[in-house]
Amino acid sequence: MEDPAYALGLRRAVSAGLEFAIACLQGPPGEPVAVPEAALAQARAAARNEISLDVVIRRYSAGYTLLGDFLLEDAGAGGGPAALELRPLLRSLSVAFERLVAAVACAYSEEAKSRFQTAERRRGEWVRKLLAGDLVDPEQLGYQLEHWHLGALACGAGALESLRTLAKALDRSLLLVRGEEETAWAWLGGRARPEPEAVLRLAERALPEDVRFALGEPGRGIEGWRLTHRQAKAAMAVALRGPESRVRYFDVALLAAALRDDVLEGSLREVYLGPLRRTQDRGAPLIETLHAYFACGRNATSAAAALGVSRQTVSVRLRAVEEKIGRPLATCGVQLEMALRLQDMTAGSTAASVDERQVE
Repeated sequence: MEDPAYALGLRRAVSAGLEFAIACLQGPPGEPVAVPEAALAQARAAARNEISLDVVIRRYSAGYTLLGDFLLEDAGAGGGPAALELRPLLRSLSVAFERLVAAVACAYSEEAKSRFQTAERRRGEWVRKLLAGDLVDPEQLGYQLEHWHLGALACGAGALESLRTLAKALDRSLLLVRGEEETAWAWLGGRARPEPEAVLRLAERALPEDVRFALGEPGRGIEGWRLTHRQAKAAMAVALRGPESRVRYFDVALLAAALRDDVLEGSLREVYLGPLRRTQDRGAPLIETLHAYFACGRNATSAAAALGVSRQTVSVRLRAVEEKIGRPLATCGVQLEMALRLQDMTAGSTAASVDERQVE
C-alpha cells in the first residue's frame, strides 16, 4: 500500500511537470525554466518508497508523449501552429523533457545513496523489510515485537517530535520511522493492551493543530504489529482528506475502504446522492436535513432543532429521500451517511489542493 502522503505528492508532481513543460514552450527560446521542486521532492520520495527509477521516468515519459500528441493533433486540426512553427516547439519540448528527466534521476539517485547513511534510515529499512515479511533480526530494532502494539501515523511539521511526545506521555515504548516528507510512522508498544480512545483523546490535546494523526487498532505479536500499521495507513487517507484531523481506524474503516475502491466510492455517490441531486435545488434541503439527521444520531427531533424547522418538516424531507432512492433509511442509513461523508471529503480535498497551489 502506498503511503497516502506519497499519493498526494504524486499528483502535485504530475501537475508541476505539466506546468514546467508549458512554461518551456511559452518562454523565450534558449532560456531555461527551473525544474519544479515538487518533481524533485517526489523523486526522492519514490526512492524512499523503493519505487524504481524506471517507473518514475515512465510516468514523465507518458506525460511527454501525451503533450506531444496533443500539439500534433491540434496542428493537424488547423487550430494550432503551422508545421514550420511546430518543429521548434517540439524541439523545445524534447529539451525540456531531457532536463526534467536528468534532474529527477539525479535527485532520485542522491536520495537512494543516502538512505543507509544514518541509524534512523537503517531502522526504517529494517521496519520496511519486516512489514514486507522479510527475515530481520528483531533485536536490531530495540523494540519488543512480542508485546502489544498500536500503530500510528502523523503527517505535518513536527510529526516525529509529536509522536515522541505522545509516547512519553503514555509511558509506552516507541518504534519511530520517518515516512514521506513530513510523515512519520510509529508503534506504541507495551505488555498491557493499549486503549485507542485514551490515545486519541491525548492526541487531540497534545499534537499541534496542523498535524494530521491516524491510529490503528491494538495488535499483538509480529502479525498484530503489521496489521495495526496497515490500519493506521488506511485511516490516514481519511485524515488527509476529511475535516477530522485525528482519526481511528475503527471509526473510519468503511470510508478508508471506499477511498481505495473507485467503483465503490462512485457507486455510493451515484446510487444514494444522484437521485437527490436530480431534484429541485439539486436536493440541497434534503441533503442538509440528512447531514443534521446523522449528526444528531438519527434523531429527527434533534435534527429539527438544529435546522430551526419543525419535526414534521424533517419527517417529510426524510420520506422524500426514501422515495427518491427507493428504499427506507432503516436499511441503507450506513451507506447513505458514507456517501455524504465521501462527498464532503472530496470537496475538502479539492479546496485543500487549491490552497496548496496558492501557498507554493
